[in-house]
Amino acid sequence: MSKFKRIHLVVLDSVGIGAAPDSNNFVNAGVPDGASDTLGHISKTVGLNVPNMAKIGLGNIPREVALKTVPAESNPTGYATKLQEVSLGKDTMTGHWEIMGLNITEPFDTFWNGFPEEILTKIEEFSGRKVIREANKPYSGTAVIDDFGPRQMETGELIIYTSADPVLQIAAHEDIIPLDELYRICEYARSITLERPALLGRIIARPYVGEPGNFTRTANRRDLAVSPFAPTVLDKLNEAGIDTYAVGKINDIFNGAGINHDMGHNKSNSHGMDTLIKTMELPEFQEGFSFTNLVDFDALYGHRRNAHGYRDCLHEFDERLPEIIAAMREDDLLMITADHGNDPTYAGTDHTREYIPFLAYSPSFKGNGVIPVGHFSDISATIAENFGVEKAMIGESFLDKLN
Repeated sequence: MSKFKRIHLVVLDSVGIGAAPDSNNFVNAGVPDGASDTLGHISKTVGLNVPNMAKIGLGNIPREVALKTVPAESNPTGYATKLQEVSLGKDTMTGHWEIMGLNITEPFDTFWNGFPEEILTKIEEFSGRKVIREANKPYSGTAVIDDFGPRQMETGELIIYTSADPVLQIAAHEDIIPLDELYRICEYARSITLERPALLGRIIARPYVGEPGNFTRTANRRDLAVSPFAPTVLDKLNEAGIDTYAVGKINDIFNGAGINHDMGHNKSNSHGMDTLIKTMELPEFQEGFSFTNLVDFDALYGHRRNAHGYRDCLHEFDERLPEIIAAMREDDLLMITADHGNDPTYAGTDHTREYIPFLAYSPSFKGNGVIPVGHFSDISATIAENFGVEKAMIGESFLDKLN
């Protein structure tokens, strides 16, 4: 019998909590990640007020530098800790895959100098459209359409760019390159980037609308991922006939593997929270696992180095957290975590190699406290033990500490 009938895991995309021990092995615009601290630097530079997460225990998480505006609770309502990444990467897929129990020992390929001519030429031949070579480099998603959107509207060329992540992104104005055509081109790009020297985690369709000087990316984004290279805990749950619900880009990140209920993409963090709450209230969701990604922290504010916006986004989530808690049942467990860092005060525009916070809350808890520092994969091992399935490659359960 499961200790918790339902577990809800919410990933606050990029909300790191301080540099990991190996952070100096990872760089950001040539600067080692060793001084990165997403939550700490937001708190220090623009202030942070998240009383609902603090109540669960956010301020109790052991840190080298205290979150000065997130006080420790003398009697928190839940359990807290921070978790370290084992895998060799600091991207979205690596973080999520490890959270579900995989160890990524060979990172995906990245293209700091842009994609090779061979890939661009193949896409041109398939699509019948030219590729704007000047955009072929790591680029901000909003800056690249500001810079090349007017040209695309005139010529119909493709805007292909990358980032510090192992991704190939194609931006297209919906009135110039229809969505069906954009998706078809992305599917082709996916087919030619499945093995080294161009093994990419995701191909991302980035449609936008508007006029020069006023372009806006739409919610019609589509991610084409590779499937996990080994079974994750999602697969274990699915094989055991246990319901798995994906909210936001979770289904894309795992390429649908192990997910038997895809609740769709999020238009925003707020929309994602609405979807999670609706999922929790489904009469048929009596037992199982929901997995939610809230990406605005990362996509809208981390990569754009907007500390004020990032803080406001954290405030918005914290203000709505009581709604998620109100939708919980007595034997539900809520887990809140992240997948990597993205310090908006740091060099460059890349993710940062950080610990991630972990908070756990259940209406059934009689105790509280700080769990020993562990690893991302411990989340999956805890979920596996709760539902009586095998864990994946790595991870140690802390289920016995959640009482």
